[in-house]
Amino acid sequence: MKVGIVGAGMVGSAAGYAIALRGTASQVVFVDYKPEFAIAQAQDIAHATPFVSSTVVTAGDYDALEGADIVILSAGVGQKPGESRLDLLARNAEVFNQIIGKVLAVAPDAILLVASNPVDIMTQIATRLSGLPPHRVIGSGTMLDTARFRHLIGHHLGISPQSVHAYVLGEHGDSEILAWSSARAGALTVEEFAANIKSPLTASVKDRIDDGVRNAAYTIIKGKGATWYGIGAGLERIVRAVAKDEKAVLSLSIVTPNVEGVRHVALSVPRVIGRNGIELDLLPELDESEHEALRKSASMLKQTVDAVKFQS
Repeated sequence: MKVGIVGAGMVGSAAGYAIALRGTASQVVFVDYKPEFAIAQAQDIAHATPFVSSTVVTAGDYDALEGADIVILSAGVGQKPGESRLDLLARNAEVFNQIIGKVLAVAPDAILLVASNPVDIMTQIATRLSGLPPHRVIGSGTMLDTARFRHLIGHHLGISPQSVHAYVLGEHGDSEILAWSSARAGALTVEEFAANIKSPLTASVKDRIDDGVRNAAYTIIKGKGATWYGIGAGLERIVRAVAKDEKAVLSLSIVTPNVEGVRHVALSVPRVIGRNGIELDLLPELDESEHEALRKSASMLKQTVDAVKFQS
């Protein structure tokens, strides 16, 4: 498994580091518009691998991505003072327009894994620009939000978050939906489990968990400027599912034909992922309010992406 990473900043480097530490891929190649920066990141990570794995970590130009099985797209531009969100999206779309053609010229069979924010919009733009089928253009979506959700539920219940089965749906952002109605701890609903241990999931507890999931990024950004470790580990998890053809169920974003009546929009639901990308969508049972919230999230994303003006 050869993995390319375009954009060697904090998110890209955290992903490369996680992949190298676990030995998930045989090769990791960094590409960045600052070649010396990509080289420095690659060398720093390569110096960690003798302790843990045999992954070869290098840097180069786009031709170094030849034969890559997965290419992580973590590049983008920052927002200028006074710049609107749509103008920022248009500039990031142009960055992707330049990147994706170069990637596919040397790695036409690669799965594109989008990490740049806003990830759902950028996933839809990447799908349009690449011309690839949606199952091969995958956004990290609500994978990190889902991990935060499970972490906080597990903490309340006093169990491992890996024994919590709960998902965040829709946008990776303010309109995301915490799917409480389908959340499970082992074989029980989270409410049943909480009642059994006499630690009920009251409305205030749920509100606290919701706030912890929904505002986690704001808290981290306020404290240190950006988030990278969580998403880096999440990107490694996606790569591992593809590399090992795991058929794992992860909450990922792809362009979806129909979500709550909204057509052709990129957002997250649980999906089966393996060697060829996304294989199956698995929408969990939702209550009426969750269905409506998912419809609103899908509508907002669709309106936003339709308003982005860029050259394709």
